[in-house]
Amino acid sequence: MIDLDFTLKKYEELCQTIVSSKYIPLSVNKYLTMDCTDKCIILRHDVDRAIGRAQDMAQLEYECGITSTYYFRHTKDVFRPDIMRKIADMGHEIGFHYEVMDKAKGDAVKAIEIFKQELEEMRSVAEVTTVCMHGNPLASWSNRDLWEKYDLKDFGIIGEPYLSLDYNKILYLTDTGRTWADMNIRVKDVLDTDDGANSRFTGTVVSTDDVIDLVKAEEVRQMCILAHPNRWCNGTFGWTKELIYQNIKNFAKAGIVLYRNRNNKD
Repeated sequence: MIDLDFTLKKYEELCQTIVSSKYIPLSVNKYLTMDCTDKCIILRHDVDRAIGRAQDMAQLEYECGITSTYYFRHTKDVFRPDIMRKIADMGHEIGFHYEVMDKAKGDAVKAIEIFKQELEEMRSVAEVTTVCMHGNPLASWSNRDLWEKYDLKDFGIIGEPYLSLDYNKILYLTDTGRTWADMNIRVKDVLDTDDGANSRFTGTVVSTDDVIDLVKAEEVRQMCILAHPNRWCNGTFGWTKELIYQNIKNFAKAGIVLYRNRNNKD
């Protein structure tokens, strides 16, 4: 395959650049418990679907000497204890990619009961100390709204990336929409701040090569990189299928963002 973006080959290039740099690669748990002040890159993965690709990415990171965080949805296709344990055995952190407000249709009381049950089932597979919300672009609520009523600490959770990381000092890079730059297709994957490094680099990091160049420059002290495993594969068929699927989804998400922005102005 020619040098295409969003392949495992390209992700391996990013991983090798990280380990060759002065940055310390960290899982979310390690970052929060170490209280890191050095140059570091927090690596996080939301496993939305195609769990086999998550295993491939985890293996690649393991071979590069990197440990990161994998947040698994509690769905039939993704909650696969056999694969989750294999990823945990590589030294990666296993986290819960919760979507309980969606499942409870916005009812926080019902949602917290679903959260308790699903968290317990996640913990029967591996230790879970951090969780991260899954975003549903069609919902009027956000899954992280749950924590306006309840406290993460009551469930032995030490952090949630959208709530526990200081993005005034951490540059947040995400491949949401199969691009690193387009804010117009982010419906739920948004930060509460536009200050600091995140405003400075908005729109300037588009491709994975741009991310690699940013790591090489070592100009930013701390970063959090979110890569969805389902978007990264080497097979031509899978790569093309993902490209078409994501372009269709991006078109719909852009419409949602435009509609909501117009309503907010009225």
